[in-house]
Amino acid sequence: MRGLRFAGVALAAAFALGANPANAADLKIFGSRVTKVIVGELGPSFEKANGFKPEVVADVAAVMKRRIEGGEPFDLAVLVDFQIDDLIKSGKILADTRTDIMSSGIGVAVKRGAPKPDISTVEAFKKTLLNAKSITYLKEGASTIHLRKVFQQLGIADAIKGKAVETAGEEVSEFVAEGKVELGLIVTPNIMSVPDAELVGPLPAEINSVVMFTAGVSAQSPNQQAARELIKLLKSPEAKPVIKAKGNDPA
Repeated sequence: MRGLRFAGVALAAAFALGANPANAADLKIFGSRVTKVIVGELGPSFEKANGFKPEVVADVAAVMKRRIEGGEPFDLAVLVDFQIDDLIKSGKILADTRTDIMSSGIGVAVKRGAPKPDISTVEAFKKTLLNAKSITYLKEGASTIHLRKVFQQLGIADAIKGKAVETAGEEVSEFVAEGKVELGLIVTPNIMSVPDAELVGPLPAEINSVVMFTAGVSAQSPNQQAARELIKLLKSPEAKPVIKAKGNDPA
């Protein structure tokens, strides 16, 4: 009993002093859902090999970039390539750690089991958008920048405005899966991550866009070596089949 009491006192003292090995070994990663899905698969092996548990804080990449610019601490960021370049210029990310990890094209989502519309050609895609009762895409993001250009190019920007639901977060595929919206337009991995959403296919090649996801280590991170090791893992042969299985192309 005396031994048990001593152990309990020692444990309480450790917590009182702030000793929490699990938290001390967390590696904080800022990214979008694309990053969260990949790191979720690779995290356990990384933790076993390096002693750091990767924890992904995920939202629209543009939102995560603003959080970094606002001074929120992190160890590693995996955002869109031009966002990482901006953060390097502002001194938030170490230039020598910039690494392209994976790329994704934009796809079309419907509720699982619903009829799949024709998007096989640019004209078919245009007709599908015009015939849809509702369409959802991100309020801001690399895919949305491109989609707005496509809508203008196809001469349907005004028609889309009347039926568009722009999501503040990454809930495009969820909205489709729940039947709130008929069609979703977002990078393919986002669609594949939601069981009740179904990928119709990519946008026609002539009007699609590839979004490159790029990693960089925080200039202020106390865990820079561990963050560099995670980048190595994301570029390793072990990571490639995971990246591909989730709808991305390894860089």
